[in-house]
Amino acid sequence: MKIHLHQTNFTIADFDSARDYLFKIFEEKKEGLHLFPEMFLTGYPLQDICLHKQFIDRYLETVSEINKFLKKRKEKGITCLIGGLDYTMDQEGLPLQIRNVAFKAEAGSELRPIYTKRLLPNYDIFDEEKYYHPGDECAIEKINGKNIAIMICEDMWPSSMHPIDPGLDLKIYAEKKNIKVDLVVNLSASPWHIGKDQKRIKRGSEISKLLHAPFIYVNKVGGEDEILFDGGSFVVAGDNVIDGLKRFAPDYKEIEIPLFSEEKAKSNKPYEMTNTWESLFKAELKPGTPPTLNEWTDKECEEALLALRFGIQEYAKKCGFKKFLVALSGGMDSALVLTIVRIILEEGQEVEAIYMPGLYSATMSYELSFELCKNLGIRLTSLPIKFFHSAIRNSYKENFKESMEGLADENIQSRMRGALLYAHSNQKNSMVLNTSNKSEIAVGYSTLYGDSVGAISVLGDIYKSNVFTLAKYINKKFENIIPEGIITRPPSAELREGQEDSQSLPPYERLDAMLEGMLSYRLSTKDLIEKGFSEEEVNKVYGLYTRSEFKRFQFCPIIKLNAKSFGFGYRVPICKKRY
Repeated sequence: MKIHLHQTNFTIADFDSARDYLFKIFEEKKEGLHLFPEMFLTGYPLQDICLHKQFIDRYLETVSEINKFLKKRKEKGITCLIGGLDYTMDQEGLPLQIRNVAFKAEAGSELRPIYTKRLLPNYDIFDEEKYYHPGDECAIEKINGKNIAIMICEDMWPSSMHPIDPGLDLKIYAEKKNIKVDLVVNLSASPWHIGKDQKRIKRGSEISKLLHAPFIYVNKVGGEDEILFDGGSFVVAGDNVIDGLKRFAPDYKEIEIPLFSEEKAKSNKPYEMTNTWESLFKAELKPGTPPTLNEWTDKECEEALLALRFGIQEYAKKCGFKKFLVALSGGMDSALVLTIVRIILEEGQEVEAIYMPGLYSATMSYELSFELCKNLGIRLTSLPIKFFHSAIRNSYKENFKESMEGLADENIQSRMRGALLYAHSNQKNSMVLNTSNKSEIAVGYSTLYGDSVGAISVLGDIYKSNVFTLAKYINKKFENIIPEGIITRPPSAELREGQEDSQSLPPYERLDAMLEGMLSYRLSTKDLIEKGFSEEEVNKVYGLYTRSEFKRFQFCPIIKLNAKSFGFGYRVPICKKRY
């Protein structure tokens, strides 16, 4: 039997595109089993829009259109397994229950839900228990004479957070019914983070050996705000990886059901349960006294670049932007963002850089910014703020009868830059890219409505230590495109005379390790002190970290690269007592 893997990328709620894609399969008469991602018909994640009446009506209308189309078709030998939603409505047309299902689509009949997702993830970025009703039955469907075991995404990730293991249940069910499973398929919408692809293949291999059948994993593609879905669909038989599809791109592949070796299955390691909490929220620190953050390898840098390219482009295209705008400071973060955007530019897209020097900006900052733009082939516009700054100072003193000093004076400079940046963004219909890194966001070292502005954050899930690592990797790959002076100069916000980050924060090699321990939920202040960090530094960093929730709550979307990140999956109260 031919298997067709459809690794698709449609905007959430683009019902017409999903419907037309499905129609085309029957019109082209491609015989065999067609596999689609989880919630192919709607997109994922839906959050509250799955409860909106307008969304529900439009979705049900699409399902009706598909059913009318299928009932008129006469093609034999074409079967589609499609991810979608199955609504149970009350008398007023409001949802009583919503199920995340696999539909079976064949000519001559309507869409038929044959399996309901059993494990509903409810951690980190997931909140499916809020919306969906879990299934309670296994599904092994006879298709073209083959026994196909069906799973949906999280069903392949049993853990201590779930009461059942759908993989083991399938094994028990097949043995009880005396069914030989010919193929296991998983329709998935699995968010990506660095290292996730190998973790999926390992789990697929374990399930393949458990059920003594090949395992096919079909994943969606798409940048959904800050969450990335990379595709990376694959086929395994035991430990043998048969085939794989592209990453961060739509793809299609036609294969034959691969053979499965019983001998290899018996000789390999036993089936294991993954504790999801443990695997996601683990502080990956390099041993030492004190420990440090693990530096990204070249492979991880390349993977991060690939993901950032995808995330920026997806956000821009789905929001309708073709122009990008970056505020250069002469520092590492803005230089890296501008470089990444220049590398990923596609035909018809533009990027513009603006340098906005203030009273305390060093001459070197302009020189390095100019050199970077020359290397990148980008025009640099200089828009000084020192005159605006002086005018605001004078106006403040005249009206409030006191001088604007300290933090207020520092922050107004950043906010002026943000206002000017967005004025130009409005004028040119360009998308502002935020340049703050994860370390700054963690300790609140980012002025609200100032350097925190932007449509999306490029570096918000990259600690400062790895910002430098990624910059050095880019220089190695693109022949020193970032001036060395930007990489080696001490980080500074240049908001007061002689300012450097080290005056306010511990060195980044210590700061980042402490922050990763805190963010993973695995290390308390006591744990960090016992690992060799000074009590004074730990308490200072913890105080900055906990007092900055109001800033993070108002921050722009952050492209997610790591298992645990700020943004969509990080939800804590703003108002709380330090604990």
